[in-house]
Amino acid sequence: MRVRSLRAAVVLMAAVVATAAGAFTAQSASAHGAVSDPVTRAYDCNLRWQSPGDAGMQAKDPMCYQAYQADPQALYNWNGLFREGLKGQHQANIPDGTLCSGGLTKNGMYAAMDVPGNWNTTSKPNQFTLKLNDPSSHGADYLQVYITKQGFDPLTQKLKWSDLELVTTTGRQAPTTTYTAQVDAGSRTGRHIVYTIWQASHLDQSYYACSDVIFGGGTTSPAPSSPAPSSPAPSSPAPSSPAPSSPAASSPAPSSPAASNLPGACSASIKVSSEWTGGYQAEVTVKAGTSAIKGWKVSFTGTVSQGWNATFGTSGSSVTATNVSYNGTLGANGSTTFGFLGTGTPASGPVCSAA
Repeated sequence: MRVRSLRAAVVLMAAVVATAAGAFTAQSASAHGAVSDPVTRAYDCNLRWQSPGDAGMQAKDPMCYQAYQADPQALYNWNGLFREGLKGQHQANIPDGTLCSGGLTKNGMYAAMDVPGNWNTTSKPNQFTLKLNDPSSHGADYLQVYITKQGFDPLTQKLKWSDLELVTTTGRQAPTTTYTAQVDAGSRTGRHIVYTIWQASHLDQSYYACSDVIFGGGTTSPAPSSPAPSSPAPSSPAPSSPAPSSPAASSPAPSSPAASNLPGACSASIKVSSEWTGGYQAEVTVKAGTSAIKGWKVSFTGTVSQGWNATFGTSGSSVTATNVSYNGTLGANGSTTFGFLGTGTPASGPVCSAA
């Protein structure tokens, strides 16, 4: 009887320890925080793929899928991307190319966050309020918000400090569950990375966040919004990040370039700025003729998965891009640009018509 009682006591003690350990792990995981708007890469993957191995993830969301394959804990512990004891010396301790992983913190757990590619994006106006969630109310000594410079390509380039511009630094914020920063992106357009540093107050603890955004209008990435898609489960190995080729040469100018010299007319030319397996990024320049125009519409053949600085409509393989409110009016010989991400063969044959 004593032996049985001893065994029962041991089993009970083990259960208590296991329960306590599980509770500690859950509490530890919830004791951190992250930027929620615009959402960070790891947090976004966690939100949209609450079971990261869900069917369809590989085909519909390759960037989150490669992160899951590299280390699932990076998504489960989306709020634990921080460093300790840096004394505010961020640039000295976070090497170029590792900014999104906090300098490969936690033994490289978040290394996949540094991989360039078609991460899901959040569309933002050029002036917006950044929000950071802090469930444990650590407080904030400051938030520093950087944005990539115009011309940086998040699809093909790893982030370096020289790619960033510091746009705002907040003062100290008392412990609460949400901290904010007012952000002005200036005249930036298209795809960018918003890079946020949160210096917590309770310890010398620095959090780092990469958020993918589109400025100047456009639509969000085609990655799924539902956490439980029903498409068939992938059977092929995890894809590696797309290796971009050298930028493709600009496509030929419109077939009737002389049309831009006509009063009220416009012309359009397209340039593929980067290309990878199965997709590409392109920029279209719209130019007015010898007279001002109040609006424009560009038609071309291709497939658009995401765009900015224009409103897009499709019919089969035909795409129509129409100006948005802020870039329709062009002076004589004036120009503007819009961009998009395409799939398959790069778009061709842009034709412009003026309003």
